[in-house]
Amino acid sequence: MYDLKEIRHAPDDFDAGLARRGVAAQAAAVLALDEKARALTVQMNDAQAARNAASKAIGAAKASGDEAEFNRLRAEVDALKASLPTLEADERKIREDIHALLAGLPNAPADDVPGGSDETDNVKLRAHGTPRTEGAFKQHFDLGEPLGMDFEIAARLSGSRFVLLRGQMARLERALGQFMLDLHTNEFGYEEVSPPLLVRDEPIFGVGQLPKFTEDLFTASDINKREELLDAALVGINDSYRATPEGPERLTQAIKKTLDGAQTREQFWLIPTAEAALTNIVRETVLREEEMPLRFTALTPCFRSEAGSAGRDTRGMIRVHQFLKVELVSITTPDTSDAEHERMTEAAETVLKRLDLPFRTMVLCAGDMGFSARKTYDLEVWLPGQQAYREVSSCSNCGPFQARRMKARYKPEGEKQAQPVHTLNGSGLAVGRAMVAVMENYQEADGSITVPDALVPYMGGITKIG
Repeated sequence: MYDLKEIRHAPDDFDAGLARRGVAAQAAAVLALDEKARALTVQMNDAQAARNAASKAIGAAKASGDEAEFNRLRAEVDALKASLPTLEADERKIREDIHALLAGLPNAPADDVPGGSDETDNVKLRAHGTPRTEGAFKQHFDLGEPLGMDFEIAARLSGSRFVLLRGQMARLERALGQFMLDLHTNEFGYEEVSPPLLVRDEPIFGVGQLPKFTEDLFTASDINKREELLDAALVGINDSYRATPEGPERLTQAIKKTLDGAQTREQFWLIPTAEAALTNIVRETVLREEEMPLRFTALTPCFRSEAGSAGRDTRGMIRVHQFLKVELVSITTPDTSDAEHERMTEAAETVLKRLDLPFRTMVLCAGDMGFSARKTYDLEVWLPGQQAYREVSSCSNCGPFQARRMKARYKPEGEKQAQPVHTLNGSGLAVGRAMVAVMENYQEADGSITVPDALVPYMGGITKIG
């Protein structure tokens, strides 16, 4: 979300940031609406002042016996009073239009983000390890199906893009998640959190998923009980209601009581990532500068409709509707957020290094970043079965963009005015994709999978799956 004051101050900079994102200039439209809203505010203030002045003059006219002036002033007050609700409604509508326009615009890229429109314009920052390229390698789904990775049963249970893991496959997934959590909490100082998996509109809006990406989310729509309970009440009314003179009144009261007792329950969103819950821990709060940085991590299921990925990665665990992920979230001051971004990325890279998986770190171009990000590093792990690098982590600095949407602020030491915090989020890592990478990089010719040394303690000493 953007600060309207900053747009007023530097409209060209605002449009330049959007242009790097491939978005048309919006400053003129925003400022035109803003001018209308401010003009209406002036009209409201003038009308209020005129009404107050006329109200005071009424008393003087009454005291002097000037009946004509008294009636004129009273009519003027009534007219001004009647005009205020319309002015207020018009001003509120324009403010809502400005908010809706700004809420749909992506974050502006940082100055050092490379230009470009898609993943082909991303820039490699560094690489680690040597990819396995010589030999015949199976993809993870061919390796996993004999070992307990079952897509057929999952499809019978839930449809496409789900997986059911059994035996040592299920244990490997659990081991990876626990290993990542222990690394981030013990060595990088993240606080472990077990958040709700269902959240309201406000947290999803706060991290930038609403209103633009509704189709990518799953909802848990709670049933509206009012009609159901009303039907039950009507069915339960027996003849005694109609057999007495007071029957109709008793029937009315019974229906009213039923409706009053019914609760219209909320719609929730299944979290697409724990970022939605962790970042909103500071929603609508004012932190002290000395409290930061705050660092949170969580291992949770994530739910995504993958609406924009039809036909992509239809086999296997690369792109599924439900998956486990270890999320990293940091809340910082503006002057420390860039350093925190590097630190967060290092934490995610350390997971891959401990697992001895080849990977590369990419700086995303302006056109390939997520909606809320001002700068993003992607970690791409090597998959021998595909002979390709695939994303396994994305670490983003969002600056104050999400904080404005969440009303999350802090007071700099020695200052009275609160300002937005900076928020950062990253995958540390996506467990399913990390599991795919382990399977493909540690596969043996006989179809077995060697367990990486870092995971052996979490596998109860098992060194090979097969």
